[in-house]
Amino acid sequence: MQLLTSSGRPPGDEPVADAPELAAEVTPATRVRVLFSAAVGPLITGYALVATLIALVTLTADRFSATGALLTAGPGWLAAYQVQLGIGGHPLGVLPLLPTAGAVLLVARTASGAVQRLGLARPRQAVGLVAVIAGAHALFGLVIALLALGAPVRVNPALAFAVPGLLAALAATAGVVRRCGLPHAVAERLDPLAARGARAGALGLAALVLVGALVFTLATVLSMSTVDNLFEPSVGSSLGLLLLSVLYLPNAVVAAMSFVTGPGFTIGSLDVSLVGYRGGDVPALPLLGGIPAHSAVWWPALLVLPAAVGALVGWSVRRVDDDPAARIRVVAVAGAVVGFGCVVLGTLAGGRLGDGPFDPVSVPVGVASIVAFCWIVIPGGFVAFFAGEHAPAAPPTTLDVEPDEDFDEEPAEEPEESEESEEDTAEDADASDEPEAAEDPDGPEAEPEPGPDVAETDEFDAEADAELGLEQPEDVVLDEPEPPAEPPGAVTGSTEASVDEKSREDDR
Repeated sequence: MQLLTSSGRPPGDEPVADAPELAAEVTPATRVRVLFSAAVGPLITGYALVATLIALVTLTADRFSATGALLTAGPGWLAAYQVQLGIGGHPLGVLPLLPTAGAVLLVARTASGAVQRLGLARPRQAVGLVAVIAGAHALFGLVIALLALGAPVRVNPALAFAVPGLLAALAATAGVVRRCGLPHAVAERLDPLAARGARAGALGLAALVLVGALVFTLATVLSMSTVDNLFEPSVGSSLGLLLLSVLYLPNAVVAAMSFVTGPGFTIGSLDVSLVGYRGGDVPALPLLGGIPAHSAVWWPALLVLPAAVGALVGWSVRRVDDDPAARIRVVAVAGAVVGFGCVVLGTLAGGRLGDGPFDPVSVPVGVASIVAFCWIVIPGGFVAFFAGEHAPAAPPTTLDVEPDEDFDEEPAEEPEESEESEEDTAEDADASDEPEAAEDPDGPEAEPEPGPDVAETDEFDAEADAELGLEQPEDVVLDEPEPPAEPPGAVTGSTEASVDEKSREDDR
């Protein structure tokens, strides 16, 4: 298969190296079949699961009706996508998060499988798939809302159209980005420190959720007798209460996380936080059996848990950079991610609960996000600053400044080897000049100059004769060394003789 490349590809549309190259081999019929399956598959599967749960509850309560279960499954499907319902004129906005998480995972997995079957290799090619999945969910929610008009359970058609479509679009995007290479394209255009801070923020958010789950489990175990008394004697009612408790379990974990970090949560008139407590009635649900009846003086000790989470985030980024300021920026990005995550989770976990004494159920998302940000940044920044390496101070830069004329700088001493080398060079030069003077045909032949060795030899012979008693006559004079040969061009011996004869004639 021949590949055509273009230099004008828009940013973020690069193909993945390991993506299957099947886009050109998929026929139009296969493409339509895969898109239809990706759009309708999550709808049918989700609707069937909701209808099965409703049928199971009604079956144990001896009020089973297949038609009723199928009709009730429509609003239940909307509740799984966080669409507010109206039951008998009373709003129900506190919707379970567990079905929502299941629906998101189902859509993401379906979209990922469709990308593989279609052989989509670029993010731009997956736009149509995401649009088809989101459009199918929006239309399905609108149909359910229109069919529910006049029924005891009513739904706002606008919300039934927009919320499932938006949630499905986000889930489908999360499912296709990895196979289409969008994370790699975004990472190339994102600051590495910001990307590392986002990953550290995801770690911190997961750790805070885990802390909330531990605190909720501990409170439930310590209040097991109260939880047991909240179950009904009948099997059907107990199964229904157990099912509700399981479905709303993530909501309780988010409330416990807000309690551990400080802001707490409210259920109607009940307000529970680490710094204050205001009593009130709670629904008779086994999930809520662990809510304390009064405050305790040891609650502030739980603040060590979010502080430990912040220290964990700081420890995870201690080797990101040698510059402490860069590590602090990474921790700040992580804190922002955690704060935004607390806003999303707190918003989804709360809502309206009828018009009675339990309305509303809420988590103060504004305060919770700020407090979570501080729990990550303060201890995390402290650990990241002191636990990581510190880059050495840069040496002062030297400026090229002209030396002052008045500044007397001592001349550097020349090494002795340079003097010896100069003397050797001079001797070599003299030795090279002597042959030229000897080879001059016009000048007389220069007599060899007795070296210092001859003089030293004569002196040595005189001293030896004196020691042996052989006196040298006074008129005998040791031959003095002859003067060196004159260089070419100088006055020679014959010229000196002619000069002497002329001077004698003048004297005469």
